[in-house]
Amino acid sequence: MDQVLLITGGGRGIGAATALLAAQRGYAVAVNYASNSLAADEVVRAIRAGGGTAMAVQADVGDEAQVLAMFEKVDARLGRLTALVNNAGVVDVQARVDEMSVARLERMFRINVIGSFICAREAVRRMSTRHGGSGGAIVNVSSAAARLGSPGQYVDYAASKGAIDTFTIGLAKEVAAEGIRVNAVRPGLIDTEIHASGGMPDRAFELAPTVPMQRTGSAEEIAGAILWLLSAEASYTTMALLDVAGGR
Repeated sequence: MDQVLLITGGGRGIGAATALLAAQRGYAVAVNYASNSLAADEVVRAIRAGGGTAMAVQADVGDEAQVLAMFEKVDARLGRLTALVNNAGVVDVQARVDEMSVARLERMFRINVIGSFICAREAVRRMSTRHGGSGGAIVNVSSAAARLGSPGQYVDYAASKGAIDTFTIGLAKEVAAEGIRVNAVRPGLIDTEIHASGGMPDRAFELAPTVPMQRTGSAEEIAGAILWLLSAEASYTTMALLDVAGGR
């Protein structure tokens, strides 16, 4: 059976690294992006150049209509989904809780939490034996921030990832008997563009000395953990929250 993987936020950082590695492992990959079509197209080109199968598909994961359209395109082009990586997420500029606007909070939870719920819902409808599927695997990208709280920087982001941890546990139990495994990876300080989007492009390197391993992690290191959780090697693993954070 063909393995079909959808990666949200797949154009850059952890998502792009995961897409490239998944293609090497034989997955047909749908690379989702919100607005940066050039980055997603570059990932797709790289996969195809290596002999793999890939497509780019636009959708704001916080918009239900766009998510539904995205899944329909993947169905039509690649076939029935067997794997989902809920990677799309945002941070905001560093701020204390007493400085946060409702607009900021609504954006954070709409994309990071509701988006993951909607995408997982659609994936379950395709994978679950209850719905005529043949099973599959979901990996949610959480964050070590869920444990650390990110005080003085982005407690809202940390809280959204705490919600992802709880979501992972509940969904894993809900669909375990339907052929679907659900796990989460919690990256630590990873050298990706997400820090720049929060106004701190050097954040990972500045905080590297606080990590027991004394360095930042790479997107490729997170991708390796994600692909293990998706693979048959993790066939008895569900509900796991896997820290890939250098001991932080």
